[in-house]
Amino acid sequence: MRGQRLFIRPLEGGDAEAIREFFAANARADDAPSLGLIGKLVGDLVAVLAMEITADAVLINDLFVGRELRRKRIGRFMVDELARLARKIDRDRIEVDAPPEALDFFRRLGFEHDGLRMVKRIT
Repeated sequence: MRGQRLFIRPLEGGDAEAIREFFAANARADDAPSLGLIGKLVGDLVAVLAMEITADAVLINDLFVGRELRRKRIGRFMVDELARLARKIDRDRIEVDAPPEALDFFRRLGFEHDGLRMVKRIT
């Protein structure tokens, strides 16, 4: 991955089949989200972030990075891009219902527990 550029963009209608194939290749049975971001590395799909936009926040429903590319900062870049998007649409925080295995990851990114969800304030 070193020296390669991660390209992140919003999901488009034509991405659904590629996302289904990516999920199947990574032993994941989920369907493609309707709203979110995708990450590509050298033209290959490597990450999918599913999200919702609420009245005052952006909610991460899911963040999935391909198994062979985990711990390469791809998830961090995806969340950073989501923060830039949230600022553009005048949302002041990102929220996530993080599963137990992802709590440390989101804490390292600056998320804090706020009731049932983890929240990152955007400045």
